[in-house]
Amino acid sequence: MSRQGEQAYRQIQQETPISSSARDTDYVQCVADHVIAALNDEDRVSAVWEVTVFDQDQANAFALPGGKIGVYNGLFDTAVNQGQLAAVIAHEVGHVLADHSNERASQSTIRNVGVAAAQILGASSTALQVLNSATQYGIFLPFNRTQESEADSIGVLLMARAGFDPASSITLWENMSVGAGPSPPELLSTHPSPSSRIEDLKTRLADATPLFQAARESGLSPDCSR
Repeated sequence: MSRQGEQAYRQIQQETPISSSARDTDYVQCVADHVIAALNDEDRVSAVWEVTVFDQDQANAFALPGGKIGVYNGLFDTAVNQGQLAAVIAHEVGHVLADHSNERASQSTIRNVGVAAAQILGASSTALQVLNSATQYGIFLPFNRTQESEADSIGVLLMARAGFDPASSITLWENMSVGAGPSPPELLSTHPSPSSRIEDLKTRLADATPLFQAARESGLSPDCSR
């Protein structure tokens, strides 16, 4: 998975404009460095962590196996301070720590085998459509929502250990909710609804806030500015 993450990262770098702003790059690198430093020793040294800021107007970011992090500069309009950016980066790193890419690869294989088997057995086009929809909406998307929630849980604890206020994760999703516009029903979405996400994050503050306070008491006080 690390090799695949590396290959995908290089391809994205080739196909997507990279920001020429040293200010943006330094800012994102600063936040990412604090998040990475909060990882346990094994996770921190098991990958060559690398950060790229892409010049594209979308509020998005990603992390890939092998320690590859990408942030699109359109995210700065939504994640308006270092804490909110840390919430995004820590969430994406949470996907890597939880091996979600490996899980998705396994799911994709199972799904493709099921559809291929139906084709071999001569299923009608209507039946194939039903199978395809069932595997997409009945199995894989709910599991993806579970992955998103797990990454939220990992991310809010990680950002707190790095010295970022975990309450910033809630403000981030309030910003996301304002800018999202009409969204599909949560049942047919790969992500929890913003309202569900905010409520879940509020419950996780009980565990994250003491970590944040301990980080600050130990001298961790990130000062990343754009």
